Amino acid sequence: MGIYSLKSGDMSALIVSAGAELRSLKDCRTGQEYMWSAAPEIWKRTSPVLFPLVGNYKNKEVRYNGHVYSMPQHGFARDMEFEVISVAKDEIWFGLSSNQETLRKYPFLFRLEIGYKLEERRLRAIWRVINKGKETMYFSIGGHPAFVCPLKEGEKQSDYYIRFDADGEVTSRRIGGEGLATDTVVTYPLEDGYLRITEDLFDHDALVIENHQAQRVSLCTPDKTPYVTVSFSAPLFGVWSVPGKAAPFVCIEPWYGRCDREDFNGTLQEREWSNALEASETFETSYMIEI
Repeated sequence: MGIYSLKSGDMSALIVSAGAELRSLKDCRTGQEYMWSAAPEIWKRTSPVLFPLVGNYKNKEVRYNGHVYSMPQHGFARDMEFEVISVAKDEIWFGLSSNQETLRKYPFLFRLEIGYKLEERRLRAIWRVINKGKETMYFSIGGHPAFVCPLKEGEKQSDYYIRFDADGEVTSRRIGGEGLATDTVVTYPLEDGYLRITEDLFDHDALVIENHQAQRVSLCTPDKTPYVTVSFSAPLFGVWSVPGKAAPFVCIEPWYGRCDREDFNGTLQEREWSNALEASETFETSYMIEI
């Protein structure tokens, strides 16, 4: 596993080749770290890339062209070693190609390229998916960055806020015990766009917010000052922390895809929120972390 550093202005970042995962985003002036430390006793990851699955297949498997394929939660890319394509002072690119191991779990030839670019006090994460096969490719992709919350020792997470660029309320689809989407939709009233992080907010797993309800989400200190903002064009996103562990982080997760519904019995082609990519075509998108 290689560890690579980026720097631009007052910000620095560390990215590892294992999973092409962002591990650190720091203000060099103050020394403030904004990313979760990946302490294994709570949650061993910091910012995994979810590909080619976001969430879970029902029963961890899916049908495609008469065959059944098994896949762990959030896919396999986060657990694979990426090659380094290019490195500059403020930008790095990684690549992962399909192989015999991936084809046993996922029946498509692909190339996944992940880039990170520091732009002063912003970090852009870029995803590029290339269909290397001759048939339509079905996939999901998502981010899972975990940000420290609370920022300072002695503070309580329940005094912090999440701010959405939304008016009035956001609605979230509840996730069930098997990690699958239920028909239950929970409404969260907002006060001027703010939602307080209560102690029970994540008791039912992630908030799954669909249909472009927000495109800019911030974590805010007790006086409602934003200290990290994630902006994206993704059609849905998750907000999550480990239930029941008082975990000192909150994830803001742009997604192009999500888990199956509890009653889903269809094929890979029929999954909700999945993306279809024709032969030789490229899907590219990005999201921004702003400090």
